[in-house]
Amino acid sequence: MPEIEQITDFIIGIVMIIGGMHGNELTGVHLIKLFEQFPHLIQRSGFQIQTLLANPEAIAQCRRYIETDLNRRFNNQDLHNLTLSSFEDKLARQIYNNLKSQIQSQINMFVDLHSTTANMGLTLILIKLDPWLLQLAVYLSSINPEVRVLYIPSHAADGFLISQCELGFALEVGPVPQGVLNAVLFQKTKSIIYAIFDYVQAFNQGSIQSQTNTLTLYEYVRTIDYPRNEHGEIQAMIHPQLQSRDFEPLNPGEPIFLTFDEETITYKGTSTVFPIFINEAAYYEQGTAMCLTNKRQIIVEAS
Repeated sequence: MPEIEQITDFIIGIVMIIGGMHGNELTGVHLIKLFEQFPHLIQRSGFQIQTLLANPEAIAQCRRYIETDLNRRFNNQDLHNLTLSSFEDKLARQIYNNLKSQIQSQINMFVDLHSTTANMGLTLILIKLDPWLLQLAVYLSSINPEVRVLYIPSHAADGFLISQCELGFALEVGPVPQGVLNAVLFQKTKSIIYAIFDYVQAFNQGSIQSQTNTLTLYEYVRTIDYPRNEHGEIQAMIHPQLQSRDFEPLNPGEPIFLTFDEETITYKGTSTVFPIFINEAAYYEQGTAMCLTNKRQIIVEAS
């Protein structure tokens, strides 16, 4: 695991909260619409809060995307490649150009709201081990034990919008079907957002008393695809014993897939792992049945 970066003094000036990166993930979409209709709900002193509905056309059609996944189009090479002409490539360049001055200031935070069909609960996704973000993760975990923290190294998160921001992270909630709202998860997500804004306000005012803490971190390792035939068609399903067991241990030899003729396929790894995004609907087309993580305890030093 990379070393935690050194802490530097700064004040957060702008927080951008993003929904609708995927147009059929309605939790983020309707939270952004709520905040735009009632801005006093997110008004805080000492910094600006801005909102972004990332892909309005996909939202209108309740589709994940129009031509390609918008949240994979924000790596620097693609953003500057004008020959890429898909709907989402053009949209990514437009969003990036609109936010460029804020991105380059390196004092802003992006909070990207997502939902998943997998049993991910309330998951904070970090793509760098920034000490400030780790302190935030400790705080959110302390006020809500349901919060889990997932670390996806930057090489595996290339193309995420949050990769363009010094303090960028995502909040993934589930399970909730695509194109559906879940009132319980909606309320829990809103509460986490309010807690994030309150933390930023207290931090800017110098009233955060950070302490050295231990944080449970799930670190992304790799993905596993479904068994497929020579035509690329899946030949098995997630095994019933594994379904909905995101963040739970998977040991070598335990069931992982069940073929259509009811043959059990076991996990062939040599060590215990912790699967996440198990049976995520949007990942079928990406060749991903689940992601595997390692579970670690890290020390988050007081600032």
